Amino acid sequence: MLKDEIFALARTMSGAAEDDQALDLLCQAAEAELTAQLRPGTVPEDCAPAFTAAAAWTALAGWYTGQNAGGVRSFSAGDLSIQTGQADPAGLLAQAERVMAPYRADGSFAFQGVKG
Repeated sequence: MLKDEIFALARTMSGAAEDDQALDLLCQAAEAELTAQLRPGTVPEDCAPAFTAAAAWTALAGWYTGQNAGGVRSFSAGDLSIQTGQADPAGLLAQAERVMAPYRADGSFAFQGVKG
């Protein structure tokens, strides 16, 4: 299991506290989700660098979504305007999908050998 490596990477990228339970749970969920998508016969350790990065990005997408829910994104008072930088959860998920593409089972559906 790459649980500790995934959580450490996600913490490094996010600046989250070492005991951030929400991020830890999201990392565990991302690990399970990506493991279920692997080609038959492939285990996470077979593609550990890509798997670790993809799971961390997947967890961070959920974590950033939760962090930004209902939060103040910009503030203005007179001539002063402050806007916070925002992570792009959709971008993180897209990057995770691209990195894992070579290792994922083909989930598409096709007819094969049907004569018409």
